[in-house]
Amino acid sequence: MNRIHMFAAAALLLCTAGCRDEGVGRWVDPNIGGVAPLLTTVMPQVHRPHAMVRIYPVTEPGLNDRYFSDRIYGIALNMPRYRNGAVTAIMPTAGDVSFDPERSSSWYDHDLEELHPWSHRVWLEDFGIGAAWTTTERAALYEFDFTDGDRPANVLFRLAAQGEASVDGNRVVTGWEAVDYARQYFYAVADRPFGKAGTCRDGVLSDSLSAAGRNIGVWLSDPAGRGVVRFRVGISYISVEQARANLEAEVGEASFAEVREQSRAIWEETLGRIRVEGGTERERRIFYTSLYRTCERMVEQSEYGRYYSGFDRRVHEDARPFYNDDWAWDTYRNLHALGMLLDPERKADELQSYARMYRQWGWVPQFPELVEWGGDWFEGASPDWHGDPMIGNHVASVAAEAIRKGITDFDVETLYEGLRKNALEGTMIPWRAGAAREPDRFYAEHGYFPALAPGEKEKYPYIDDGWEKRQAVSVTLEHSYDDWCLARIARYLGRDEDCELFLQRSRNYLNLWNPEIGYFAPRNERGEWIEPFDPQLSDGFGARSYFAEVNACVHVFHVQHDIPRLIALTGGPEAFVRRLDESFTRGPRLDKWKFMGRMPDATGLQGLIPAGNEPAFHIPWLYNYAGAAWKTQHRVRQIADIWFDDRPTGLSGDDDGGALTAWYVFAAMGFYPVNPASGEYALSTPIFERVEIALPGGRSFVIEAPGASKVNKYIRAARLDGKPLERPFLTHEQIVRGGVLRLELASRPCPDCFR
Repeated sequence: MNRIHMFAAAALLLCTAGCRDEGVGRWVDPNIGGVAPLLTTVMPQVHRPHAMVRIYPVTEPGLNDRYFSDRIYGIALNMPRYRNGAVTAIMPTAGDVSFDPERSSSWYDHDLEELHPWSHRVWLEDFGIGAAWTTTERAALYEFDFTDGDRPANVLFRLAAQGEASVDGNRVVTGWEAVDYARQYFYAVADRPFGKAGTCRDGVLSDSLSAAGRNIGVWLSDPAGRGVVRFRVGISYISVEQARANLEAEVGEASFAEVREQSRAIWEETLGRIRVEGGTERERRIFYTSLYRTCERMVEQSEYGRYYSGFDRRVHEDARPFYNDDWAWDTYRNLHALGMLLDPERKADELQSYARMYRQWGWVPQFPELVEWGGDWFEGASPDWHGDPMIGNHVASVAAEAIRKGITDFDVETLYEGLRKNALEGTMIPWRAGAAREPDRFYAEHGYFPALAPGEKEKYPYIDDGWEKRQAVSVTLEHSYDDWCLARIARYLGRDEDCELFLQRSRNYLNLWNPEIGYFAPRNERGEWIEPFDPQLSDGFGARSYFAEVNACVHVFHVQHDIPRLIALTGGPEAFVRRLDESFTRGPRLDKWKFMGRMPDATGLQGLIPAGNEPAFHIPWLYNYAGAAWKTQHRVRQIADIWFDDRPTGLSGDDDGGALTAWYVFAAMGFYPVNPASGEYALSTPIFERVEIALPGGRSFVIEAPGASKVNKYIRAARLDGKPLERPFLTHEQIVRGGVLRLELASRPCPDCFR
């Protein structure tokens, strides 16, 4: 048997051994979503749930469809910020030492890889090397098999940004690489010394044992004994010494196999909090891969009682875990809701982290990461003026949801203070954070964000007039919802005046309802409706003059906090249902390819509804509110079946850190948080015949749906703990107290059910 066949057989044996106990982790395929139908793909990451260290193979530069890359240029030491690339990479090679990207990269075949959430193993064809990696929370382990061939064996460490690196004793490599203004430190140790070592700068090799600057590296060659060489690497945002301490605390003398098995056990426990029966193998692969994707963020950034915060650029001491890395515009819709069911204690720690960020930064960030998004990358920057992606004040939704669901073990007063400041003193301008400017003061007085006419030049230099623009209608709608959430928090804290103020502001969406056209539409500073106004194309690439990633046809349904009023605006329940139907079945008036060229975020386009983009996630569930629950059951199942798959093309749009995959997890279970802060879930039909959710305190909530299938998807009767369920909704309390929801299903709709 030749070497490559031995490697494939070993991978198969490992997979078989890992699947022997019938754990649910066998259904996870991190390559699902590796090819994007339109936008950005996900990466095949190895990490522990919500852990600081996330690693993956660094593949073809600039290639969005990562699964199509057939070359590996390195293996990340870590990805400090979601979807923002590797920082420092390690790569085994054979032959002459070279940092040339082509000579130091290798072809590989996906059909020969073994890939799980807890480990990844590949065969590097150009070098005849087997490479594998696994992780702890703050460390990464690598295993390189140099047994095959007689060429010199090498290991390269490559840094692209500003940094420092050194090698000690031809065995220990230490250093740091910049992540904007922060630093990622590493301490790497091989299980044996190498015969030779040195550094590299701009591709030029040196015998010097240290280097500093950009585009540097460390090389080691000729390991003693060849065979399998293992590296253990500690990661820290504090110091090299802390990186070493993290490594010793989490790995110690444990072997690669032991750490991999520990990680596998952790993933089995995490994924096993939801157990499903029935369905197809395809559906189980989609479900558990989706659940795996939801376990990436937020990320615990603490390092044994200390943590680095990019919001004041200091190291803090705090025994309570510090969480970071969240995109609230995406995740408030469903990802946080899933965590509040499965792990409410962690959600309290996350919200406490937001309170600390506010104290450190002066504002509550909506997209917190290792570093804040900066204030010097756009015109009009100043020390108190920052970047913060997208729009809204959506941490208000997460906080209000937590309080509504009984999660209050965080500094509610401090976080409310920050969110209130965001709302009343901060800016609403897209992709900005900081003090209010002229358009914000207009909003406070008039109750809507002013818009410009098509082609009208932007008069404020601090508003991006090239790409993001004002998004004036979406800004008004989304802040209306967030202010409703703030009113709920104010009521909880006994702030009656604030509660009334924010309730009034929560109705600002009505200021943009144009009854003549039946859409939320833009108005200028004089109160006039913008003309011409096209609900499908609006103005600006991606309709961004007036909307955030969608158009008026989608955001006409974006009133999560006042759905009965929305239904009334559109003409009542029957008219509302017709409008939903038309939105899903009537496409754009342009040819689809022309429309998609103008609306790049319209992923999973179904009629005019982009099922793959966040503002549309709740729309198929709205039938429940208008007396047509059976149409939610039909539409949700249709979206789940068409737009999700178990192949690399299996995600219709950006996952955005778990938002899209969280939608599938909820859809497969048969309920969804249309308004997360309401504490209510809209009901649909589960994909599986039985779903069991393990809840804190040893309780469980079980959904039984005998005969559930693509055909049997309509609910004829529902009983919760033996009592008839009269509305197509569940409350959070009904779920978390535990019990059994039993559904009687049929292949034909039941229009009179739940009426």
